[in-house]
Amino acid sequence: MGRNTRKRRTPLATKAIAASAALALGGGGLIWANFYASAHEKAPDNRTKRNVSQVVTIYCPDVGQKLRNVPDRARGEVDGELASMDQQITDAYQRLVTTRRAQAGDANFVQNSILGPLKDRRKVLIDRIKLQINRAGGKAPGNLDRLAGCTGRPAGGQNGGGQNDGQNGGQNGGGQDGGQNGGGQPDDNGNGVAGPVAADFIDIKDVPPNSRNLPNGLPANGDTGSTGTFTSECGTNENNLFNSDNLIAAPGVDNGAHHVHDYVGNQDNDAFSSDQDLANADTSCQNQADKSTYYWPVLRLQDGTEEFDANDQGGGAEGNIGRILKPAQAELKFVGNKQGDVVAMPKFLRIITGDAKSFVNGTANANTSWSCTGFEDRQSTDKYPLCPEGSQVVRTSNFQSCWDGQNIDSANHRDHMAFVQADGSCPNGFQAIPQLQVKLVYDIPTPTIENGQVQNPYAVDSFPEQLHKPITDHNDFINVMDEDLMNEVVECINTGRDCT
Repeated sequence: MGRNTRKRRTPLATKAIAASAALALGGGGLIWANFYASAHEKAPDNRTKRNVSQVVTIYCPDVGQKLRNVPDRARGEVDGELASMDQQITDAYQRLVTTRRAQAGDANFVQNSILGPLKDRRKVLIDRIKLQINRAGGKAPGNLDRLAGCTGRPAGGQNGGGQNDGQNGGQNGGGQDGGQNGGGQPDDNGNGVAGPVAADFIDIKDVPPNSRNLPNGLPANGDTGSTGTFTSECGTNENNLFNSDNLIAAPGVDNGAHHVHDYVGNQDNDAFSSDQDLANADTSCQNQADKSTYYWPVLRLQDGTEEFDANDQGGGAEGNIGRILKPAQAELKFVGNKQGDVVAMPKFLRIITGDAKSFVNGTANANTSWSCTGFEDRQSTDKYPLCPEGSQVVRTSNFQSCWDGQNIDSANHRDHMAFVQADGSCPNGFQAIPQLQVKLVYDIPTPTIENGQVQNPYAVDSFPEQLHKPITDHNDFINVMDEDLMNEVVECINTGRDCT
């Protein structure tokens, strides 16, 4: 499997995860140090292990989502600091999973040796962010310091909250089941990484029809309004363009995503691509006037395969292991609005849908839809589907389709866009634009679950601390259609035609 080989520039954020600090298995995935199965099992020094719930991951408040008014000239520096905060969480999580013996002997180890120092390091970056905003003529939010503290999440709780404002530094908190034994020991399924676990999967036949309960991503069009469609045929990443950057959220930062993305459309996608680079690039789309970039985290089959990135950041070094699965089908469709006509998207408009941190952030920005061919009226939000023989896994993302009419991006990369309301209308001040709907279909051997463990699971790449939860799925888009093509898209949709 190939990857993007464009020469990397010096990143703004801290790059290195010291290889010597990681415990590796096979392709370099972070491995759980699962030393003691019982709360009263004797440690090597013959002390009885304290009966505490073992922390399986780390929750840190998402500082970036609280930044609403960052002056344009400060955004590059602020995005760089936010990427450095992500690196800090990755480093802390790595320390969490490689110090299990110390944690077993000291109930305060996580707080004193991991969470406390992490809070101090985050406070330094928050101070820098405030300074950069204020120097550029803005006004930093007054409560950012409250977001410095992080919490440990034990196994056995429910789905992550995202309600904690970071004031508590203890080891309490939610978190979806990170292990199957009830005692808090993380379950690595024998492959050396935390997640997915058996509880992350569901038989598609057990998903009730029409039960998807997230308000986000409602399809924009219906039997009224603008009912046409425009489909862009851009392939399934036949050129093997992969990297762990995020041009929208972490521009200028190498490995800003900490997980690997598939790319179709624009062929010059990395953290250092300028708008001019995108406009001048080649495209995999059949219509060469569509140089838009469409990208999403890869799916992997955890079958022991060592991929090209088995020892790299974003890949095996951060727990994303196994064989990369390219979609058998990638449908990129733009649709209309229930209430009326749509207007053209501005060139270089950026949209992120879903939340790569929704396991710990909560579902406010989640927009996950998992299903199987033949069962697409059954949509799961927080479980990977187990499909019957002959059926394929389906990932669907229905993007925000209301634009503020002014900005191609915003400080938190969300505020310039909104989802349609229940009746299909846009919030006040927003205009309806063509809604991008991405449907990805995969041929995946159905995992089996035996004795509480899932065998050969598949999983979405994720930030390490997100434990490969299905609800962290997300999708990204930058519009790089030329003006004539965008006008054609709008005309097709508003006149009720189906175009390609």
